[in-house]
Amino acid sequence: MNNERRVNIFERYLTLWVALCMVVGVAIGRMMPGVTNALRSMEFGGGSQINIPIAILLWLMIYPMMLKIDFASVLRVRERPKGIVVTLVINWVVKPFSMAFMGWVFFRHLFLPWIGPELADQYTAGVIILAAAPCTAMVFVWSYLCDGDPAYTLVQVAVNDLIMLVLFAPIVKFLVSGASSLIVPFPVLLWAVGIFVVIPLAFGSATRTWAIRQKGAEWFEKKLLRVFQPVTILALLATLVCIFAFQAENIAARWFHVVLIAIPILIQVYFNSSLAYGLMRLFRVEYAVAAPGALIGASNFFELAVATAIALFGPGSGAALATVVGVLVEVPVMLSVCAFCNRTHHWFDAPKRYGMPRE
Repeated sequence: MNNERRVNIFERYLTLWVALCMVVGVAIGRMMPGVTNALRSMEFGGGSQINIPIAILLWLMIYPMMLKIDFASVLRVRERPKGIVVTLVINWVVKPFSMAFMGWVFFRHLFLPWIGPELADQYTAGVIILAAAPCTAMVFVWSYLCDGDPAYTLVQVAVNDLIMLVLFAPIVKFLVSGASSLIVPFPVLLWAVGIFVVIPLAFGSATRTWAIRQKGAEWFEKKLLRVFQPVTILALLATLVCIFAFQAENIAARWFHVVLIAIPILIQVYFNSSLAYGLMRLFRVEYAVAAPGALIGASNFFELAVATAIALFGPGSGAALATVVGVLVEVPVMLSVCAFCNRTHHWFDAPKRYGMPRE
């Protein structure tokens, strides 16, 4: 593995840019409510709750990673099943149930005097929705930053998406049943998966095939991929501006609650990433699989979580606020997890690359 991969200014100071984007987003939401409301109202179809500007930005986050996938090599990841098994156990056995437990402990008991029973139920529902939606879009960013295997990352995400179609609603319904009469609308989930996974995957595959046939593999790797190199990070930053602009009033009005909500989410992210990374090392999984696998096991499909919470409880609800706090906590924390993985790559055996080699 090339551990001296060059990083641009956006990657080198990404934590700073993330913090600035959060501040800018809240400022725009507070100072320009008309513009913010107009952008927030742009959706794919009536009632889909899938925001068009954010969807486009997420496409730009995923598309450059999809360009790197050699689909012939994807089939070979079946030779390394342990990474997928660990990721699935963390995502569907440990993560939602541990988050439900932490939500119950913190919101229904420890923080109850400060937030009251109604918001306790809402916040519990929000963090459960967040934990039950495994990361789809941003995991490609994390995989890139920790030098993960893009082909294997794609398979991990694809398998999680297929399982999410079946298990997301029942798990959320089961875990939140004590807090509300939640009914998760399957159209919201189907819209999200189709828009945020299927579309950029199809475009990335078509572009790759066309470019290699017309210009050759060398031009594709050395010219086209480098053009798109900064796009993923810029799209991530713009996405954060939009999300925090949309939730600016909620964040400003309940800033103390934001701090309280962040505590169990913070614990959950570090707990799941550490557990996944430790299991990967225990079962001797290669670093290029272990690092993104740990990140998938800890991060969340925040766009799906936010959309679902808004569709069920409304944009001003406590559940919606909890999912947005998940974004606030997750991005800086996941950057620290990426940094930890990069510093500990020597814990693992040399990776076996089945996808395209990194630049």
